This record gives sequence, C-alpha cells and structure tokens, in this order.
Amino acid sequence: MADYIGAIDQGTTSSRFMIFNRAGEIVSSAQEEHEQIYPKPGWVEHDVDEIWRRTESVIARAMQASKLKPADLAAIGITNQRETTVVWNKITGKPVYNAIVWQDTRVADDVTEFSRHGGQDRFRAKTGLPLACYFSALKIRWILQNVPHAREQAEVGEILSGTIDSFLIWRLTGAANGGLHLTDVTNASRTQLMDLATLEWDANILNDFQIPEPMLPKIVSSSEYFGNATLSSIEGVAIAGVLGDQQAALVGQACFKPGEAKNTYGTGCFMLMNTGTKPVLSKCGLLTTVAYRLGEEPARYALEGSIAITGALVQWLRDNLGLIQSSAEVERLASTVEDNGGVYFVPAFSGLYAPYWKDNARGVIAGLTRYANKGHIARAALEATAFQVREVVEAMREDSGVKADVLRVDGGMVINQLLMQFQSDILSIPVVRPKVTETTALGAAYAAGLAVGFFSGTEELVANWAVDHRWEPQMNAATRETLYRGWKKAVTRSFDWVE
Repeated sequence: MADYIGAIDQGTTSSRFMIFNRAGEIVSSAQEEHEQIYPKPGWVEHDVDEIWRRTESVIARAMQASKLKPADLAAIGITNQRETTVVWNKITGKPVYNAIVWQDTRVADDVTEFSRHGGQDRFRAKTGLPLACYFSALKIRWILQNVPHAREQAEVGEILSGTIDSFLIWRLTGAANGGLHLTDVTNASRTQLMDLATLEWDANILNDFQIPEPMLPKIVSSSEYFGNATLSSIEGVAIAGVLGDQQAALVGQACFKPGEAKNTYGTGCFMLMNTGTKPVLSKCGLLTTVAYRLGEEPARYALEGSIAITGALVQWLRDNLGLIQSSAEVERLASTVEDNGGVYFVPAFSGLYAPYWKDNARGVIAGLTRYANKGHIARAALEATAFQVREVVEAMREDSGVKADVLRVDGGMVINQLLMQFQSDILSIPVVRPKVTETTALGAAYAAGLAVGFFSGTEELVANWAVDHRWEPQMNAATRETLYRGWKKAVTRSFDWVE
C-alpha cells in the first residue's frame, strides 16, 4: 500500500512538488522559479511552456531525492495560482498567447465599459465577484479579441481555455492524446463565469463576455478521482484533488467549521473564512467564493479578502530598488529603526483589491521627511501588509458578524518575526503559525488523499494540525489607532491616480 501523497503547487513565481506522509509532514520537496514577463506597464504574463517544464522537473527531482517510485504515491493533488488564464490549441498543446496573470491590469478599460451597464457589481449576485481586472473572464475575452484567429478557432472548437490547473491536468493526463479538460469548483468560481448556486457555467454571463462554452473545462469536485498521470516520473498515479491556492491553504489549515479563517502571506495576501454550505454575499468589498467541495458532499463557501501586493513588495525592494540583496534581509533592515518614522507605503501597483476594488489606484510612499531612511522604507513595506490585512479583517467581521479571536497564518512571509508581531499588534488578537507552514501544497495533498481513502476523513486532518509559534499583541490601543489612522490617510492618496 502506498505510504505517501504528492502535491503540485504551481504558484505565481515558482512551481513545486511536495511529498507528504500520513501525518502531513514533508518527506521531499523541489522548487523552481519561472520568469515574470512585463510587456507593458500593468501587463503581467507567464510562459506556460516554461511552467510545464518546471513542473516536470520538480516532480522528477522530488521523486529522485526521496528515492520513491510512482507506486509509492497514493495520489497527487494540484494547487495553483488562481485567475491566471491560459488559452491553448488542443491539437498542438501550444498556447495561443502567454498566460495572462491574475495581477495583470490590461482590461481596466473593459471593466469600466462593462460597469456602465449595471455597475461594478452587475455579476456579484451570481458569481460573488465584482467587475475587476483580477478575474479570468475579461482575460479570456481579451485573448479572443486580440490574438489573430483566436475567436474563429474558439468557435470551431480548436482551442481550449482554463486556469493553470486545467492546463496542468490536460498535460498530465495525456495532452492531445486523451488529456482531460477539467477544473474544480474553487478555480471555476474565480473566473466570474460560474453560478455559485448551480456550480455550472452561466450561459447568460458567457454570452455577455462572448466566450464560447465548449472551450471551457468541465467543472468537477475539489476531491475526486480525475484520471491517471502519463508523465514517466509519476506514471499511473491518480490525479485526485484540485484546489485554487488560497482554498487549498484553508483546507491545509483544517478550517472545516464555519467561522474558521486563515491568512496566507505570499506574493499577495489572502484571507478566507469558512461560511458553511450557503454563500454569504459581501457588502464590504469582500469576495464570495467556493471554499471546497469534497466528493459528493455539498460545496462549502467562503468570504475572501484578496490583497494584490504583499510579498511582491519585498521582491520589488530587492529587484527594482536594490535596497536588499535577498528577501530575507528585509527584516534585518526594518529592525534598524524603532518605528516607521511616519512613513507609509501603499503598494497599489496593480490597483487596490479588497476592500476597495480600485483599478485606477497606484502605489505611493507617503509621509516622507529628511529624517526617513531605507530602514523606514523597509519597515513601511512590511507594515503595509499588516495594515491591509486589518482592513480585510474588519470587513470580514462586518459581513459575517463573527469576530475572529485568533488568526491562523501561513505562507512564505510568516517566518518574519517583526511582521508577525506587528500583525498581532495592529489586529489586537493572537497570530498563530502551524508546524507545517506549506499549507497550500498540504491542502491539495489532503484533497487527493481524501478522494482515494488515504485519509479517513476531515477529523484526521484536524488532528494533524499543530501550533508552531504564537504571537500575542503587545501594542497599546492609542498607538495602534494612531498608526492605523495614518495608514487610512495614505491609502486615500493612491486613489484615482490613473485617469
């Protein structure tokens, strides 16, 4: 009997393959970055063929490092950067255009045009999402309108479209030789094309966006047997779980009860709260999304606060300004000063996401004086993440009526002690990091393991969860509110920058 479960974690900046045991512990892992392509200001693209090569490579490396054979894996789950859109030829397997990444803002004018008829929330009642550059529908539409012959190919069924999970499943299960064209309910809920109630593509919305339904994948559960891998390093292993990255982290954090929430600190920052079997429509700028669906059970829903730029801001300090040589150095630089010196950094590089949804906002650094130095800039960059999270926490409390008494955290930034302490301080609640912080990959592994009986049920997954570190608030209330007022003022300075 197989003793391990695998997970492909295809993220915004890198692809990983991780192998876990029954206790949810990491047995083996390999990771490779891929290029970020910026053809024009506001445009962000990925080379999908490169992503596939990286995926093949990390699977082979992780299997070799652990000396495992395909028969040692019970199943494989997939988790992926959401909303990022791929359109490819189903005969050649070649993309007709680079993947358009979730951060891309090229469709801002389309958002404005669609909003003229019914407002920014014209599709929210059905999809849980406002009109924004973030989601997949307008990205697909852009490719069909701007890539020569793409629309004609779509009309006659020659090309396929999907989020990254769909492309990977298709490639893993045979590509042009019988590859499966599927997506799960969580990824489908991020396209702005799926009805949250029926969990099916909505014909009227497809018509509005002029997207032919045959090019879209079949929508399935997050946890069920899909098919077997044909890739040599994992040949014959069942592909049995798919979750968008943030929903995967919710499952990896074992947030199976309504009211339980997690926050993932990665390229962006994403907080999800489980709201149970009925979707809760937000009045405070949050998204309503599918949290997960396990087999034939009813779908569970979540409220989500999406922040575009958090870890990416640290990368920007490294790559664009050269303030640091590695991302890990930002904490040391920020610790050279006692506070932010009155400096606030609003990283609206791709506009502002929750709770504002302003595509025309742009990044600003406010409160500069001659006293400010690079330590203050670094500290303001870290604090920007925590301030944005507080805005989401407050919106979530307003929408749900539930006050979080603790925040479960995961992702690459949670090793930053200064940031996590400030996060606890500015929220005035404890922040808790689990022993396994790679909860995105773990959630995908859990979904696959449940589908094939590797795990007995969600109770076993809850039992696996354990605390690694806990931060308690230490800041006095007056300081907390003064800092937050300064942040709120700085945010307004980023509004309406693009005319």
